[in-house]
Amino acid sequence: MEVMRAAAEREALGDPVYHLEVGQPGSTAPKGVIQAAKDALDNHRLGYTVALGIPELRAAIADHYAREYGVSVPQDRIVVTTGSSGGFLLSFLAAFDQGDKVALVAPGYPCYRHILTALGIKPVIIETTKEDRYQPSPALLEKAQAEHGKIDGLIVASPSNPTGTMLSKEDMAALAEYCGQSGIRLISDEIYQGISYGRGFETVLSHADHAVVVNSFSKYFSMTGWRLGWLVLPEDLLRPVECLAQNLFISPPTLSQVAAVAAFDCREELESNVARYAANRDLLLRELPQSGFGDLAPSDGAFYLYADVGHMTNDSLSFCSRILKETGAAVTPGLDFDEARGHRTMRFSFSGTTEEIAAAAAALKDWRP
Repeated sequence: MEVMRAAAEREALGDPVYHLEVGQPGSTAPKGVIQAAKDALDNHRLGYTVALGIPELRAAIADHYAREYGVSVPQDRIVVTTGSSGGFLLSFLAAFDQGDKVALVAPGYPCYRHILTALGIKPVIIETTKEDRYQPSPALLEKAQAEHGKIDGLIVASPSNPTGTMLSKEDMAALAEYCGQSGIRLISDEIYQGISYGRGFETVLSHADHAVVVNSFSKYFSMTGWRLGWLVLPEDLLRPVECLAQNLFISPPTLSQVAAVAAFDCREELESNVARYAANRDLLLRELPQSGFGDLAPSDGAFYLYADVGHMTNDSLSFCSRILKETGAAVTPGLDFDEARGHRTMRFSFSGTTEEIAAAAAALKDWRP
């Protein structure tokens, strides 16, 4: 947020800014979604819906799993949420009690630990490395339990933010089996599914009925501001989540729900977005090492490159601020993603236009720390 604010101030002065800090698609919602929203505004009352979401959307999500992953998900196990953020809040409240311990990796999405802490749940940070592909494993969980005692939950993300790494089919299966045998509630953040580069996707639903899936219309479907996501829940969490949703949110945004049904028919447009991300990624992988940013996490999916810049700085916050000031490239320091080691890392987002990414790469190429 500080980077975005500084970038906005620079733009207000008329200076160029290349946005590599924003973790959202540079494209708008698909045309079919926008048209469906216009039709709904003209013809729909847009009152409250049931807390779990409109049946048409839940059915479309179930069809999505059958078509894309060959997984049969009963419609009544799907809960539409107010963004993935609402999904995390509902699932954490339903699955855990105050004082429970939930493991998550660093580097990782900071809101996991912030929401857990706000709810009185203890985040247990597992520090991962490039050798681990920045992902958890049964061995790392065993080590965490030896150090912290019984772990009650695990949050995984594939593809992940900020690293873009993905779990293989075998690794996902191993985690699901370990969690099932150990009584660990597995929560799988799958909000970047659909965005990958030469690798297929694995949903935890292929391996475990006991896991919770959090997904969203924000990333692949380019609908960030529509604030719409979904959960796939095991049977024991359905009623608790329904009661919580009724009290906390009443229902997800009705206009967004009605329009999102059309999103699953917009594959051609959505895949063209992924093709642009792939081109942007290739461009940065080619150009960034020439500017000193060569120690990068293996970016399998999402739209991020995570760089170790310890050979250039020990203060990523001021380093990124200097890059913005001297080149116009807005990039994100790693401190939010890894409190212990983020002072020597940074994240590049390549979700914008290829022209903007190319301009940023050119500006960085001429810059020296």
